Amino acid sequence: MYEPKPEDKFTFGLWTVGNRGADPFGAAVREKMPPTKIVEMLGRVGAYGVNFHDNDLVPIDATASERDAIVAEFRQACGDNGVKVPMATVNLFYEPVFRDGAFTASDSRVREYALQKTMRAMDLGAEFDAEIFVLWGGREGVETDACRTVPDAIKRFRECLDFLCEYNISQNYGYKFALEAKPNEPRADIYFPTTASYLAFIETLQHREMVGVNPEVAHEQMPGLNMMHAVAQAWEAGKLYHIDLNDQYPGRYDQDLRFGSVSPRQMFWLVKFLEDVGYAGMRHFDAHAYRSEDYAGVEEFARGCMRTYLILKEKARRWNGHAEIQSIMSDIAATNHSSVGEFSAEKATAILNKNIDRHELASKGLNYERLDQLTMDIVYGVEGQ
Repeated sequence: MYEPKPEDKFTFGLWTVGNRGADPFGAAVREKMPPTKIVEMLGRVGAYGVNFHDNDLVPIDATASERDAIVAEFRQACGDNGVKVPMATVNLFYEPVFRDGAFTASDSRVREYALQKTMRAMDLGAEFDAEIFVLWGGREGVETDACRTVPDAIKRFRECLDFLCEYNISQNYGYKFALEAKPNEPRADIYFPTTASYLAFIETLQHREMVGVNPEVAHEQMPGLNMMHAVAQAWEAGKLYHIDLNDQYPGRYDQDLRFGSVSPRQMFWLVKFLEDVGYAGMRHFDAHAYRSEDYAGVEEFARGCMRTYLILKEKARRWNGHAEIQSIMSDIAATNHSSVGEFSAEKATAILNKNIDRHELASKGLNYERLDQLTMDIVYGVEGQ
C-alpha cells in the first residue's frame, strides 16, 4: 500500500538527494554524487521523475562538447532507470553576478544575462521533454530599499516574464511557467513573498494563461502561513502548475525537512486536498536529508518522503469514509441552503427585508471540536479505539 508507483508521480531534484549537507556553519559531509548516480538511486526507490537546475546537470563553464556529452550520458541514465524529467528550472541565485537580483537587478546587463541563462535552461529542459519550468527568484529582493523602487522591480520582472513567454511560443516548447514564492532568505526581503502575491502579479502578464505557481511547504510555513490554503487558492484560480513538498518549523530558516516529519496534521490536510480535487501534476519533494546521513541515509530519506505521502493519502481515504465524520459533514452541509448568487436589486431588497435571528444562529454549537478530534484519531492511527 505504501510503495510508490509511477501513477503517484513522485519526483525529486538533483539538488535534493544530491545535497551534500553543507550549511553556513559547516562544510559538506557527503561526496558529490554524479547526476547519473542520482538517477540510479531514484530509480531504485521508485521515483517517477528527476528535476534539475541548468547547472545541477551541466557546469556553468562547460564547453559545448562537454555539455553534449553530459546530456547524452544523463539521457541514457534516465532511460535505463525508467526515470522521466517532468520539470526543469534555472539557477539565478548562486553566481556572484546575481548578488543584486536577476530579473529585477538594477544593471540592465545583469537582466539580459539572466534572460540568456534562462533561455538556455529552457532549451536544455526541452531536450528532455520537460513540461513545467519553475522560476524561483531567490535574489529578487533587497537588503535596503534605497537601491530601487518596488514598482521598478515589479515592472522589470514583468518585462522578463513576458519576454520568456514569447520565447516559449517562438520555440514551440509548450512550457507552463510556475513561479515559486518565498518571504526571505537568502535576501532580507524578497519581492514576491507569498503564493498569493504571485497570483496577483500573474494577472498583469501578457500571457497569463501560460504562468502559474509552484507553492512550497517550507516557504509558506516559514512565516507561519497555511500551505494548504495557498495551494487551494492556486487551485481555485486554475494556477496550481507544480508543487514542492517538504516540511518546516514556522519562524525558522528554510529547513527543507523530510515531508511530513514536522507537521503531520497540516500535511494531512494538504494531501487530502490534492487527492480530493484530483490534482494531476507532479508531487515534487524539494527536501534534504539530515546532515548526519551518508548516501544510504539519503536513500532512506527519499523513501520516507514518498511513504509518508502515501500514508497520509490512505488516511484521507479513511477520513472520507468515516461514518461519524460524514454524519457531521452532512449536518454542516444541511445549513448551506443556497448561495448568494449574482446581484440584482430584487435580491438585495429581499435580503434587506429578511428576518434573520442572529441570536438563534449563534446559539448552536458547530461540533468542530469533535470533528477535529476524529481527524486526529485518524492521523494518529487510533480511530475506533
